Amino acid sequence: MPKLPPLTARQIIRALKKAGFVEDRQRGSHLVLFHSGSGARTVVPIHRGKTIKKKLAHSILKDAELTVEEFLDLL
Repeated sequence: MPKLPPLTARQIIRALKKAGFVEDRQRGSHLVLFHSGSGARTVVPIHRGKTIKKKLAHSILKDAELTVEEFLDLL
């Protein structure tokens, strides 16, 4: 299983949009993305200049029903 590189919120959001997710709503610094086909929903915290911790990135991928390999192909 390949490792996730350090990622920013912008990179994660861009990859999720390529996977078919759309912005559902935003409250403060948290963006909620929704995939109409699978019904998956995930939340991405947007903090300027900071990378997303690996544990949180894996949690986002689990919510989005994506494997690490599938996600890395979208980057």
